Amino acid sequence: MAGRKIVYHCYGGTHSSVTAAAIHLGHLKPEKVPTEDELMALTLFDRQTKEGHGQLHFFGFDEQGNEIYSVGCRNVGQAVGKVLGKIKEIIGAGEELIFVDTLHCVNIKMRFGGYISRRLGFINIGRPIVLKGTQEAYPKLVELVQGVKEGAVA
Repeated sequence: MAGRKIVYHCYGGTHSSVTAAAIHLGHLKPEKVPTEDELMALTLFDRQTKEGHGQLHFFGFDEQGNEIYSVGCRNVGQAVGKVLGKIKEIIGAGEELIFVDTLHCVNIKMRFGGYISRRLGFINIGRPIVLKGTQEAYPKLVELVQGVKEGAVA
């Protein structure tokens, strides 16, 4: 179905959701784990601040004409998903809005490195850890995005 709005969300909106959006749009190839430079070239990757949490970031249109977004929801991602689900029912949006939680793809290196880089501000220490963690989580993110594209994840 064309014309959907697909929102990938995670805790900070700076690692897994941004990577998923890039996979979805073809900026990262599913068959190849991206290099550190390729990840760092992504808009917002390890750059989001806490002030940006809750703000939708538009990344582009996919090949089906769907709008692709990311957002950092902190600890309320599931609650926001439930609220949006009810809003979809109320306004009759049906499958037009897809809210995809990427947090289950996040590993300990991503959590730890992200915390050090983004929360504590020790970017030189945290960033290499979160980059390695993202590379290790990449196959899970690819699988999630493929499920979204096939309509199996909503």
